[in-house]
Amino acid sequence: MSAPLIDFRQVERRRGDGFRLRVEAFGIRAGERLAIVGASGSGKSTCLDLLALTLRPDAATAMKLSPAQGGSIDVQALWQKDGRSALANLRARHFGYVLQTGGLAPFLTLAENAMLSRRLLGLPGRGPAEKLAEQLGIGHLMRRKPRQVSIGERQRAAVVRALAHEPPIVLADEPTASLDQSNAEDVMRLLVEAATGAGAALIVVTHDRELADEFGLEAVECHHDPGTRTSTVDRRAA
Repeated sequence: MSAPLIDFRQVERRRGDGFRLRVEAFGIRAGERLAIVGASGSGKSTCLDLLALTLRPDAATAMKLSPAQGGSIDVQALWQKDGRSALANLRARHFGYVLQTGGLAPFLTLAENAMLSRRLLGLPGRGPAEKLAEQLGIGHLMRRKPRQVSIGERQRAAVVRALAHEPPIVLADEPTASLDQSNAEDVMRLLVEAATGAGAALIVVTHDRELADEFGLEAVECHHDPGTRTSTVDRRAA
C-alpha cells in the first residue's frame, strides 16, 4: 500500500495564552473523507492550518507529505530550515483550500478566481474549472464578480477554485458556517461529490456533526481538556 498523502506524528502548536494543540497522529489517503469536529475554540481550525502547511509547528516528531506524483517530502525539515518558498510551492501544488467566507479576490470575476491556481502553477488550459462550475450550478455566473452573487454562490465558486488545479488534498474550514440549512447541504454535497469525483482526499472542519454524518465524512474528534487547556487530535491512516 502506498504511503498516506499526509502523515503527521506528535505535532504541537502553542499559544501565548496557555492553549496547546497536540496532534498525536494524523494520516489520510487518497479518496478518504474526514471531518474534524469539536467544541468551539477547541483548535479545529488550528489543526487544519497545520495540515495545510500554513502554520508553523512549535514541535514535531514527523511531518510527511507524499503526493502521488512524487516521493515522500519531509515537511518538518522544511520548517526547520525556514523553507517558506518550498512550503508555499507545496501548498499551491498539492492543496485546495475552501475558506469559511470563500476568500475570493473581490476585483476578479468568478472565472478569474477559479483559474488563479492553474495560472500560478503554469498549468495549461482551463482544466476541470468549467465542468465543475456547471456541475455546481454557477456556470452562467462565472463572468460576475463576487459582490454580484449570493453567499452560497460564492462558496460554490470557492469550491471550483479549490479543485481547478486538481490537487490531491482538499481542505475546507467551516465552509457552511454562514449558510442557511438548505444552502449548507447543497455546498457540502457538491464539495463531497466534486472531491470524490477527482479522487482527492477531503478534510472539512465543521461544527455541524450531523451534516458531516449525513454526507459520509468520518468524524475526527478534537478533544479539549479545559483543565490543562490542551486539545488533542489522533487519527492514524487506515
